Amino acid sequence: MKTLVLFYSTYGHVWKLAEAIAEGARQVAGNEVVIKRVPETLSKELLDQIGATEAQKAFSHLPVATPEELTEYDAILFGTPTRYGNLCSQMQAFLDGTGALWANGALVGKAGGAFVSTATQHGGQETTLRSFHTELLHLGFVIVGLPYAWQGQMGHEEVSGGTPYGASTVAGGKGERQPSENELEGARYQGKHTAEIAKKLAAK
Repeated sequence: MKTLVLFYSTYGHVWKLAEAIAEGARQVAGNEVVIKRVPETLSKELLDQIGATEAQKAFSHLPVATPEELTEYDAILFGTPTRYGNLCSQMQAFLDGTGALWANGALVGKAGGAFVSTATQHGGQETTLRSFHTELLHLGFVIVGLPYAWQGQMGHEEVSGGTPYGASTVAGGKGERQPSENELEGARYQGKHTAEIAKKLAAK
């Protein structure tokens, strides 16, 4: 069985969630886990201007995925920062390239889910995840979220991401806040849970 954790990250917050997602997915026996990025669509000049170039060096060693290779995996978890309550343009451009896979039903029956980062607590985590789910449904994925069996999203003692639609983190208005241990634990849970569902689907 193979699981792909596919993400775009501007300053590294989504990447850290992706690593935790992968860590959880690796807990499922017999599961090969791969982490990849979607292609960048912004110019180097703009990335320099927004201060993202230096941050992205931390995960620039990870390979870039192509839409065609999605057929190789049993489970795929997609990570994106939010942009006005929706997917970032880099991830959307990647998904827009899956038209041939959609036409052939090549992704139907695979387990899939999403995880996100926002600058603020109410910056569109749930709307972005729900929007992502819509696209995954069109492609035929069996959507796996972050159920309340993970009790970490029940607490209110600290600021924390984590929704039933998928793992998430709050980055802060200037990206100054890193994913908390609670948020990373939610990501690990979602990664493991999705891989377990994919394994059951593959056994049928």
